[in-house]
Amino acid sequence: MYVALLYKSVSIAFEPLVVLYKKVHNHLLILLQHCLIFFNCRDFAATAGGDDYSNGQPDPSGNLESFVFKPAPQNMQIKCRITRDKKGVDRTMYPTYYLHMEREDGRKVFLLAGRKRKKSATSNYLISIDPTDLARESETFVGKLRSNRLGTQFTVFDNGDAPGKAAGAAVRKELAAIVYDTNVLGFKGPRKMSCIIPGMNLDQERVEVQPKDENDGIVGRWKRKNMENLIELHNKTPVWNEETQSYVLNFHGRVTQASVKNFQIVHDNDVDYIVMQFGRVAEDVFTMDYRYPMCALQAFAVALSSFDSKLACE
Repeated sequence: MYVALLYKSVSIAFEPLVVLYKKVHNHLLILLQHCLIFFNCRDFAATAGGDDYSNGQPDPSGNLESFVFKPAPQNMQIKCRITRDKKGVDRTMYPTYYLHMEREDGRKVFLLAGRKRKKSATSNYLISIDPTDLARESETFVGKLRSNRLGTQFTVFDNGDAPGKAAGAAVRKELAAIVYDTNVLGFKGPRKMSCIIPGMNLDQERVEVQPKDENDGIVGRWKRKNMENLIELHNKTPVWNEETQSYVLNFHGRVTQASVKNFQIVHDNDVDYIVMQFGRVAEDVFTMDYRYPMCALQAFAVALSSFDSKLACE
């Protein structure tokens, strides 16, 4: 009995150390994952096997659906352009957005189309690999972007079904979350956003996030600071320019018009590595470039969230 009591006392005494060890261990794993992605990914491409990009660019024509889900190749920036079509009876309120990849030979290759659904309680965009068919029931439907009621939090889903309507592999996966800082006091200045995406495993494959309910999704985990297998990115802070009296970022010629919607996405550990950038070049034309570990669908959905009206963020 004395031995049992002694064992119990020792267990109680060491319990806080065990808890601390587990926390430190998890934080170190997350830090290691971040370092693998944002410090080694440029060098990894030089030695890694896989797809052949000897012509300088990936080719989406073989399997477009696979391409839009696949992270950009390491050491490569995928340059794209988004056009906004507001022609038509209801397209002023519900424009269609088209994403094309810009090839080095000047040609444009269609990748994705997106449009906000009508009669939805919250902003809800359907995304398709067919520019003429954006129906939810279509075989070309690949994902959607959904916001909360305030328009400050967005979640990107693949083409799976909600947990209550399906089971197993058919349940939808979350590909990203975008959170805009609220600005209820109306202060002027650049918008602040966080972009949370699933991490990558050692085989450079995206870790699946397949929540069983809303609280287990990316936004819920981010709010609880449970960042295991998640990567948190932020928009790069613009610099105030006295000459132009505005906040500016260096887009290296890819953006030509000032807009509050222009942004660059980076990781705090390496702000010079631009994971994604987006900006206006004409009234209804925008450039959108992305890099590893993002894929075309994730980047396009982030851009769509920027187009959406956020009453509490402006």
